[in-house]
Amino acid sequence: MDKLKERWGIENNWAIFFIFCAFAVNGSFAAWVAKPVTSFIGLTPETLNPWLYWPLRILLIFPIYQLTLPIVGWLFGQFKFFWAFEKKFLGRLGLGFLFKENS
Repeated sequence: MDKLKERWGIENNWAIFFIFCAFAVNGSFAAWVAKPVTSFIGLTPETLNPWLYWPLRILLIFPIYQLTLPIVGWLFGQFKFFWAFEKKFLGRLGLGFLFKENS
């Protein structure tokens, strides 16, 4: 646990607890939000082969997860951590230009 606290720059165990809770809640929330979104765009298990529906839904969950992670992190009092986490993660995906400030 100490290695994780050091790596993430976290000072106490409560912060780690809230970070883990935020990750868990956000995963469930993103999956929950993806269902009506897929229905809205016409993708349902009844209209699509399950071998196509589930990969598409999982691909849809990914951006929803990324968009809602800072919000859920804020609800758990960990916005600063999750904002830095998002910038680093999206930077690794080649989307770091979204966070560059104009000089």
